[in-house]
Amino acid sequence: MTWTSTMSSGYSSLEEDSEEYFFTARTSFFKKPSGKPTQCKDVEQERELRTHLSREEIRQKVELYNSSSKDHLKMTLNPSGVYTGFIKVQLELRRPVTVRGGGGGEEAFYLPQGANNTLHISSNNTVRQVIQALLTKFTVADNPAKYALYKRCRRDEHEYMCRLSEGEHPLFLRLLAGPNTDTLGFVLREQQTGEVMWEAFSIPELGNFLRMLEKEETERVCSVTRRYDNYRLKLQEAMRAAGGPG
Repeated sequence: MTWTSTMSSGYSSLEEDSEEYFFTARTSFFKKPSGKPTQCKDVEQERELRTHLSREEIRQKVELYNSSSKDHLKMTLNPSGVYTGFIKVQLELRRPVTVRGGGGGEEAFYLPQGANNTLHISSNNTVRQVIQALLTKFTVADNPAKYALYKRCRRDEHEYMCRLSEGEHPLFLRLLAGPNTDTLGFVLREQQTGEVMWEAFSIPELGNFLRMLEKEETERVCSVTRRYDNYRLKLQEAMRAAGGPG
C-alpha cells in the first residue's frame, strides 16, 4: 500500500528550556536523481569546525546565506543569538511505516520514495528532534530510534553520505553549507543495522507486515499466472495457424 498525503502545513512547536522550537512541513513528491553515495571519511574534522563560530560570525553567515538564497526560505537571527530557518529532508525509506488512523487504529504504509519535506526549525533543534518532528507530521507511530538522519554532500563530482549523530544541529550545518541543496542535503533513512531486528517491532506492526507480505505474494502469483496464461494462448494460436493440434 502506498501513502497518500492530505496533511496541512500548519505550525507546531516544541518547548525545551523555555525556548520555542518551530516545525512546519510541506510535502513534495518529485523525485530527485539518485546517485551512488559513499561514506564520508572526514566527519570528525567537520565536527570540529561546527563548534567554533562566534555570534558575529553567525550574524555574517546568516546575512550571506540570505543574500545567496534564491527563494523565500530565509534565516532569521534573533537577539538571543538563536536563529531560525528551513531545511529540506528527503525520504528514502525502504520499509513500510506504521501510521495512526483517524479511528485510533494503526496501519502500515509505504511512504513515497524521494518525497521532500521542508521543516522550519531553530538552531537549537537537534537531529533527534527533527526526526521526531517528521514522524509526528506523518502521524507515524514507529519508534524514532528506528530512523536516522543523513547528510548528503557533493565534492569534486563525488557524492558522500554521512550519518548524523542525534545531538547535532541540522540548521547549523545548513548555515555552514549555504542554501544550495546540491552542496548539502538531508535524508531520512532507516537505521543501517544489517539484519532487520524484528524483535524491535510491536505485535500490530508485525501483523501489518505479514498482511502486506501476503498481499504482495498474492499479487505476484496472479501476475506470474497471467503471464504464463498469455504465453500458453499465443502458443496455441501459433499451433492452430500451423495446422497442428490446438
